[in-house]
Amino acid sequence: MYMRQYIYHPQMPVWFWVLIAAAIMWSIFWKGAALWHAARKNDSAWFVILLIFNTLGILELFYLYGVSKVKNDKLFK
Repeated sequence: MYMRQYIYHPQMPVWFWVLIAAAIMWSIFWKGAALWHAARKNDSAWFVILLIFNTLGILELFYLYGVSKVKNDKLFK
């Protein structure tokens, strides 16, 4: 019962939990895309960096569109 206080706090509004869930889903989506492209291009250093650091998709977007220069139509191919 003590541990339950950390999972759900009655004074936290529902929109807060929705925002947290959306941020997690956003981060997982971009992390997956960036790791996929880093692995396919044998960018092992970028793969490790992307795997370790969680930046809510900012570093992943930088890698995909800045370093890797992936086009939108080839993002999922």
